[in-house]
Amino acid sequence: MPTTDSLAAQLDRVAAFDSGPFPVVSLYLNLQPDQHGRDNFEPFLRKTLAERIRTYGADGPERKSLEQDAEKIRAYVGEIDAAVNGLALFACSEADFFEAVPVAAPIAEHRLYISEQPHLYPLARLLDDFPRYAVVLADTHLARIFVVAGNSVVATEQVEGTKTRRHKMGGWSQARYQRHIDNFREQHAKEVVDSLARIVTDEAIPSIIIAGDEVIVPLLRDYLPKELTERVVDTVKLDIRAPEQAVLETTRAMMQEKDAQTDRERADALIGAYRGNGLAVVGVEDTRAALGLGQVDQLLVTGTPAAIRVQKKDQSTPRGEPTAGERAADELIASARQTAATVRIIQDASLLSGVGGVGAFLRFKL
Repeated sequence: MPTTDSLAAQLDRVAAFDSGPFPVVSLYLNLQPDQHGRDNFEPFLRKTLAERIRTYGADGPERKSLEQDAEKIRAYVGEIDAAVNGLALFACSEADFFEAVPVAAPIAEHRLYISEQPHLYPLARLLDDFPRYAVVLADTHLARIFVVAGNSVVATEQVEGTKTRRHKMGGWSQARYQRHIDNFREQHAKEVVDSLARIVTDEAIPSIIIAGDEVIVPLLRDYLPKELTERVVDTVKLDIRAPEQAVLETTRAMMQEKDAQTDRERADALIGAYRGNGLAVVGVEDTRAALGLGQVDQLLVTGTPAAIRVQKKDQSTPRGEPTAGERAADELIASARQTAATVRIIQDASLLSGVGGVGAFLRFKL
């Protein structure tokens, strides 16, 4: 399964792709089995893909390219890993382009587009919805460190300390023994933090969740350096024996809550900067212009396509193509990825509704 880094690299490749005069297939499939344990994407793929291809002239190069795309797509999905929950796929045979993005994260519904450019918006939303983070699950003897990306655990590491046992003692002997125990616990906490620091640096992890019991969590907090403390999203009480799936589900909910809070903070900051004539622009047209000049540091786009306001001349939507709002988002996201600007999807449509669903923080003003 791809990591967040490889998914981002794939998004960059798709964003940079130019199909020339040939159509591009953008396919999103929900690969989760139904209530009977069966896949349900094959009828959609067989029927919808054939219907869309038939709208092109039988003898044209576009039709030939699409028929080759269909063959490659059917071959790929026929061999896909059962652990994959979602698939984003982009293809244009005449331009020798085929990019498949299997993910553990779920995709809500099957969608197929054939257009002049890749439909990036859903993939960008998926990356934003399932970010990269680390979880430290520890007790006073053992620690399990998880790297989570794309709704799956992509790496694990274990740190084991010295085992200690309780003995009945009294007086000075008991005090010395307790100091002995405390020293072992502190050493274990230091080793866990050292391992976490290395992983966070090596994996470029922006967020950390600390999980454990009431003894180890304060110790870990005490030994965290400032640069790691600033990345801690929250702490949660979890048993060291908690199964991986339980760790994933618990921490995923915490990350969603944090993401919603951060969305509001970024949207408020954007609108505040725009009101104060600062380093910000809003609306599709002004944001497009700023991206064209390389001014944009971070692009903010609503997660609700209908909330993206476009000019009336851009509002027509041919059958089988993205809506006008989705096309605008595709263009802006591609431009952002091509100019090293970050992209943040704001899930609550109301946060950017007053500015047309789109805005950007700027690196500089002209």
